[in-house]
Amino acid sequence: MNLTIFLLALFDGISYAALVFIVALGLTLIFGVMRILNVAHGSLYAIGAYATVSLTGFFLALGFAPVFAFPLMLVSAVLVGVLLGGPIEWLLLRRIYDKPEVLQLLVTFAVFMILEDVQRLVWGTQPYFRASALQALGNVTLFGVTYTVYQLILLPLVAIGLLFGLRFFLRHTVIGKLILATTEDREAAQSIGIDADRVFLFTFVVGAVLAGLGGALASPTTSILPGMGADMIVLSFAVVATAGLGQIGGAAIAALMIGLGRSFAVYVWPEVAVLVPYLIMVLVLLVRPEGLFGSPVARKI
Repeated sequence: MNLTIFLLALFDGISYAALVFIVALGLTLIFGVMRILNVAHGSLYAIGAYATVSLTGFFLALGFAPVFAFPLMLVSAVLVGVLLGGPIEWLLLRRIYDKPEVLQLLVTFAVFMILEDVQRLVWGTQPYFRASALQALGNVTLFGVTYTVYQLILLPLVAIGLLFGLRFFLRHTVIGKLILATTEDREAAQSIGIDADRVFLFTFVVGAVLAGLGGALASPTTSILPGMGADMIVLSFAVVATAGLGQIGGAAIAALMIGLGRSFAVYVWPEVAVLVPYLIMVLVLLVRPEGLFGSPVARKI
């Protein structure tokens, strides 16, 4: 492998890892606080991408500059979180918190299937692509390799900012401390006056916003088409399982491992590139069933 190929694989891996981490961060937050594996997270990611492409196309047609695509990404993510995440938690998930984990998984899977059909109903089956944000930032040349500023610099910076921003929020704000208290012991938190239902609603909306933001950020770099949500939720689960369920910091390292592993496989051994993320997950779980940063938990039998 020459230096050019190595750098391309490295840049691709970092960019891909940043994107997967943003989506996995929302999944990790929801599980860490609510103890629900939200399969519908993948559909929220896809709808975030579709919404961004639609809003960007609409405003560019009105004569707005391509740079306006960036605030529209945030708008799309917030819309996904508030208009979809909020009602899903309030009307559906709130009724099954005390139910068996299998039922919770089936319910979120049902929501995923419904939202997949909604995407086809609203946007059809034709692929969408709009690279306005990608083109607005241009390219940068490092060590003789030309790469987009959007993928090489913006995506990693957003991922790092979200990682440290979320950790700061949970540890140093009142709302964050309420979330942590509810996570540790819901009954004790309620006994001292914390409204656990509001905490769960807020947490799920934030997680849904992160899923939508991941889709919004992905929209300039790939074709938006049916099935993209399923691909991303499987990869996000691989990141979460590799790191350990509920491990926010560990998810960043796991995403980097999986992103770089997949990227280098594309250039070196493309036939197995699709399998690499899951091979990494399996190898980690064989050695540490609780994940890289998880800890064994006693269970009642």
